[in-house]
Amino acid sequence: MEFVNAFLDAIRFDLYDRVLDIIWIAAPAWVPIVLLIIWGRLWMNYVQSLSIFERGSVLLEIKLPREITKSPAAMEVFFSQIYQTGSNTEIDTFWGGKIRPWFSLEMISEEGKVRFFIWMSEPRWKNFVEAQLYAQYPTIEIYEVLDYTTLIHHNLDKWFMWITYFKLTGEDPLPIKTYVDYGLDKDPKEEYKIDPISAAVEYLGSLGKGEYSWIQILIQAHKKEKLKDGRLIPKEDWKLDAKKMIEKIRADSTPKFTDDSGKERSGFPNPTPGQIDTIKALERSISKFPFEVAIRAGYLAKNENMTPIRINGLIASFKQYNSQDLNGFRLGAFTDFDYPWQDFKRIRRTALEKRFLEAYKRRSFFNPPFKNYLCTRFILNSEELATIFHLPGGVVQTPTLERIGSRKAEAPPNLPR
Repeated sequence: MEFVNAFLDAIRFDLYDRVLDIIWIAAPAWVPIVLLIIWGRLWMNYVQSLSIFERGSVLLEIKLPREITKSPAAMEVFFSQIYQTGSNTEIDTFWGGKIRPWFSLEMISEEGKVRFFIWMSEPRWKNFVEAQLYAQYPTIEIYEVLDYTTLIHHNLDKWFMWITYFKLTGEDPLPIKTYVDYGLDKDPKEEYKIDPISAAVEYLGSLGKGEYSWIQILIQAHKKEKLKDGRLIPKEDWKLDAKKMIEKIRADSTPKFTDDSGKERSGFPNPTPGQIDTIKALERSISKFPFEVAIRAGYLAKNENMTPIRINGLIASFKQYNSQDLNGFRLGAFTDFDYPWQDFKRIRRTALEKRFLEAYKRRSFFNPPFKNYLCTRFILNSEELATIFHLPGGVVQTPTLERIGSRKAEAPPNLPR
């Protein structure tokens, strides 16, 4: 037995020596490539960070009128316009650090006061966003405001903080439950409407003194990225995954049999009602404009006002979009640990809270310094986005949802000059 072990050890050492020799001999070929890749990533992070810092950003608050008769389809049109923004050249990307614009759709509560915001990564998009919003909602009011996140800082002696990401329960091509599934595309009478966003708005409006909650939906148009987008290896279109899923469902619903000659043949497709509905949902999903999305949400409160059950309410405010057969939302990474031994003296949680808060304030996810931080991006189309973020009508009766007192109207054309 000792002889066998000695023989195996000799083989191992000999093999390791040979592998090391090959790596050393080939170093002039692979070391420059590795260094070039590392330098390229560091350079792109630098020029993109510099570009983001120099361009600045804009935060717009949307004031809602007392009555909004438009369905979420109006917001879907708005997202279709947002999708068309941005086009770079290779020089712009690799030398100037130019990146495709991204936006942040935000709903927040300040001690129960509910507010709606849209943040954009470049001030030059301000007029465009305002024009598109007014085109769909003529009676709203839009104001450029200071960033509300600057009022809260990480301070364990004063603030309790819990922040999380949401992610999908299924694969990207499968849609969530949208406003079309709730019948809002047919514009029913106000008393018959079931608006899925009302759960989130009611939760935000239920907070009390010293309590705050933020919901942030980061979006960027999903396109087949190439060299001009900073990718050496092109990224495939998400529609390919949807088409593969459709083909798999069709294949599963097609029975196989063996004929008299022994050859295997396919019968006539016989999909179940559920499979038919899934194919319809997938085909409708890929017919819309796709966006890459990340969703952050948080509950923040002064220590003396903290109510743990509010966290459960925040999580539940996304459950109405879930479909048992298709897709939905579930928790991703969050600033908490299940067991005490996972976080000695709260070191890890404190670090996570600081990073999450900083990432939220910067609206950073698609680009440095928090690129893909602790969560993978997923795809939502314009219909799905319009479902989780739109301007609610009178069916949402939350008392703390501020609305404009008077309705806008143009002056009569026959006034004396």
